[in-house]
Amino acid sequence: MDLGAFSVSLSVKDIHASKAFYEKLGFVQRGGDLSQNWVVMKNGVAVIGLFQGMFDKNILTFSPGWDQDAKELGHFMDVREIQKELKKNGVALKKEADESSSGPEHIILEDPDGNQIMLDQYI
Repeated sequence: MDLGAFSVSLSVKDIHASKAFYEKLGFVQRGGDLSQNWVVMKNGVAVIGLFQGMFDKNILTFSPGWDQDAKELGHFMDVREIQKELKKNGVALKKEADESSSGPEHIILEDPDGNQIMLDQYI
């Protein structure tokens, strides 16, 4: 099962200070909107999202339908298909996708240690 492009979504206290810090590490902004308190930054294949006031903790994020450069894939496993596979394998979901819908949708689960994992499909 291909979960899509991987990134880490970080819950930050000060979006400007965090962006400046990661720029010092060589990350460059590749998306987002600083005025809305979120940016996506990239350094090589590493992708992080900085989110102020949107999440209560950090999240491992997978984006079905995208490659690591946020380019759409011609063929990919839809998040609703992934959800069916996870449920078949006994994985509990904190937030389920509407299986009657199509297009953008997301699911959320937690690993045994309470780390959140989000599969966030944009297309």
